[in-house]
Amino acid sequence: MAALLFGLAIEWLFGEPRRWHLLVGFGRLANAIERAMNKGRIGIAMGAISVMVLVVIPIFAFMVLRTYAQSWAWVLDGLALWFALGAKSLFAHVRAIAQPLMHGDLSAARVALSMIVSRDCAQLTETEVAKGAIESNLENGADAIFATLFWFALFGGAGALLHRLSNTLDAMWGYRTPRFNEFGRFAARLDDVLNYIPARLVAISYAFLGNTRQAVRAWHTQAPLWDSPNAGPVMAAGAGALSLTLGGNAIYHGQVEVRTPLGFGPAPQAIDIERSLRLVQKTLALWLLSCVALPVLMLLFQEWL
Repeated sequence: MAALLFGLAIEWLFGEPRRWHLLVGFGRLANAIERAMNKGRIGIAMGAISVMVLVVIPIFAFMVLRTYAQSWAWVLDGLALWFALGAKSLFAHVRAIAQPLMHGDLSAARVALSMIVSRDCAQLTETEVAKGAIESNLENGADAIFATLFWFALFGGAGALLHRLSNTLDAMWGYRTPRFNEFGRFAARLDDVLNYIPARLVAISYAFLGNTRQAVRAWHTQAPLWDSPNAGPVMAAGAGALSLTLGGNAIYHGQVEVRTPLGFGPAPQAIDIERSLRLVQKTLALWLLSCVALPVLMLLFQEWL
C-alpha cells in the first residue's frame, strides 16, 4: 500500500519527466534493436527475441536492485509505478485537444490530436477530432492507467514494468504494415494477453459509472466486430456509457481502415471530451478505492473466520 500511495503521489505531483525520461532511452534502444534484427525471413522469431531482451533484462535488473534494497523495496516499487503510470500525461494531452476545439481553433486541435494517435489528422472535422480524442482517452486510459495498476497490484513494480515496456513495444511495432507485420507480431500478442483481463475490468467500470444498459449492449453486440480484442470492449463500453457513437472509418498511414461504429447516440462534440475525461477519472477513483477497501475487507474476513 505504501508503494502504491508513493507512486501515485509522485505521478500526481510531477507527471512524466519532461527531460531524461527513461522511456525515451528505451524507445531509442528498441529502434536500434529493430533496425538490427528486423531482417530476413524469420521476422516473427527475431521480433520475439527482441521483445524478450528488451523486457526481461530491465525487469531482472529491477528485481536484483529491489533485493538489495531490502526494507526500502517499497520505494523502488513506487518509482516503478511512477515510471509506468501515465494518468496525468494522458489527461493533459486530451485537454490540449479539448480546449482549442471548444474555442474554435480546429487546426490546433488537429495538431494536439496527432500527438497521441497514429491516424491521419490533417483533414479531420471538428466531430472527427472530438471522436479521436475520446477514443484515445478511453483506450489509453485502459492501457496507460488501469492495466498498469492491475499488474502492479499483482506483482508490484516488476508487474508495472512488464506491462509498460510491453505496451510501449506494441505501440512501436504492433502494426500490420510490410515492415512490422511479422516482426511486431509477438509484441502485439503479448500486449493483447497482458491487457485481456484489465480491459474487461475497465469495460465493467465504464458501464457501472455511466449508462449501464447501453454500455453492456454495445460491449456485447459491437465489440466482437472490432479488430482489437481489448480495445473493442473498452471503447464500446465507454461509448455506451457516454451515450455517444464512436468508431467508424478512419485513415491510418494513408489508407482507410473500416471500423465498426461503437455505442449509441449522437456523434461527439468538443464538450463531450471533458465528459470522457470525467468518466476515466471516476474509474480511477473507483479502482483506487477498491485497492484500499479490498485488503481491509480481506483482513476483516480473516478475523471473522
